[in-house]
This record gives sequence, structure tokens and C-alpha cells, in this order.
Amino acid sequence: MKKSNFLFAVLMMMVLVSCNRCKDDPHSMDGPTVYIKIVTDPTQERLNNLGVPSTVPAGHAALSPNFHKISAHYIEFAPNMYTALGAGEVVYHAAETTAGGANAIDFALARIAAPGEIFLAVPISSFTPGTYEYVRASLLYQNFDVNLLANGFDLTGRVASFVGFNTYITNYLINTQSVAVNDDVLQGYWGFETSVLGTPYVTSGQAPPGATTVPNPIFATSPIPQGSCVVTGGFSSPLVITGNETQDIYVTLSLSTNNSFEWIDTNSDGKWEPGANESVVDMGLRGMIPSWN
Repeated sequence: MKKSNFLFAVLMMMVLVSCNRCKDDPHSMDGPTVYIKIVTDPTQERLNNLGVPSTVPAGHAALSPNFHKISAHYIEFAPNMYTALGAGEVVYHAAETTAGGANAIDFALARIAAPGEIFLAVPISSFTPGTYEYVRASLLYQNFDVNLLANGFDLTGRVASFVGFNTYITNYLINTQSVAVNDDVLQGYWGFETSVLGTPYVTSGQAPPGATTVPNPIFATSPIPQGSCVVTGGFSSPLVITGNETQDIYVTLSLSTNNSFEWIDTNSDGKWEPGANESVVDMGLRGMIPSWN
């Protein structure tokens, strides 16, 4: 494991030990609650790692996938742009394991939701009263449809994408087909399934190290380790928790999927052709806009 990934893993283990506020059931709460849902938006601005608007590089092509499922591994509310990773209000940290050798996210225990579903519920009483300007979300898993060209046929396929810092997988379901791994996979691993003339076709691959985009507009004052997939976004109006709330608060994390599936376009036709050795290079989300009401 890279040094930066190791440091992130150690930090996350420390946070996990100290975080006793993460709830198992996002739909069963007593008292005023912060409900968090994740949505995807293909029209939201496409950003680079520094949170700056970004276009698709020359020689590459990209598309905006149709999302079915998504999962986060870590969610933190940060008071301001100077708050170091882990020093804010950590409200969720998924289970981890060393079954594959190194510390990794345990995919078998991951919480997975469809875009727009309630992903997490946290009692307001467990929050430290204060003002929160930013949200950090370490994304883990994406399941979406993409278009492709194979042997002259325009097809639709399903991608299962793992973007966490390191994930231990026993097996996972892409669409109708299950893939056995029984090992750790690094950020950028993916499985793909389509059907050709009624026959399922399954393959998998790995994006290059460091190629997954992880937007962080406050990188200069609060950087994150490479490979962590901690996407950062700022509220347009800060979330203020007084501790005296009597009503629920709903937080929406809107993730940009604007041309988020990117590949090397060897023949410049703008279509993903796996058979033409058009390698996938990036499946990172392209920005996050948190909001609350």
C-alpha cells in the first residue's frame, strides 16, 4: 500500500474507534434527526481535483452514466476550510477489515442506496453544536449503466466501480452476474457486464493509480491523501446546529456525474470500445454540492 494510503487508513482507524454516533438503521430514529441522502446529477459542473471546472482532455472521451446504486465509506461535517480531515464532526465510518492483508473497507458490510434514498440518519443530539460550512464524503462504490460499441453493435452495459482507498471484496454482483474476488482491490477497480446476442459477457479492470478524480476545492488549506476518494463540497448557507432543534434536518449530497466515466479514445469516435483497447482511466465523481433544509 502507498504511504499516503497507509496514513489515510491509520487516520480512519483512529476515527472509527472514536466514532460511536454512526447509526445502523437510517429509517428508525427517536427525536430530531439529520437525514442524509446522496443524489447524482449529470448536469452539475464537472470539476478537477482542485475543484476547478474541467473539460475532457484531448485524446480522451467521456460519458455521464445512469446510476443505480452508490455507497459512501465516510461522512464528515467540517466547520471551515481549515478543518483537517478527521477533525470535524464524523457522522459515519463504514466497517473495515484486514482479511485481505492490509486495512481495507469491508464491502460485505457496506451500506448501499439508490440515488435519492436516505443513506444515513444521525440524531441531532449527537452533533457537537456549531456551524458547519463543508461536507466530506469518502465514496466507496458506484453501480451504473454506460453505452459502448462492440463489433459494430451499440450496446448498454453495467459497471460496478470501486473508488475507496482499498476495499476487501469476497464477491459482488454487477447486474445479473456475480464476480468472486476474495482479496483487496485498490481505488479504480471495476467490473463490467453486458449481453451480446443474449449471452452475458463479463470482464474487469483497474484504472491507473492516482487517476481517479476526487474534487477538493479547499485543498490548499485542508488537503486529503491521494487515493482516499474524500470528495469535499461547501454549503451555500452553512449548516448551524444549536442542539435545541425540534425538527428534522435533511441534508442532500449532490454528486456531479457530468462525463465522470472517462476512457482513452483511440479512434476519436467518442464511443467506448473495449475491443479496441480503449482503457478506462477515470470513474471519479466530478464534484459535490451539499445542501440542507
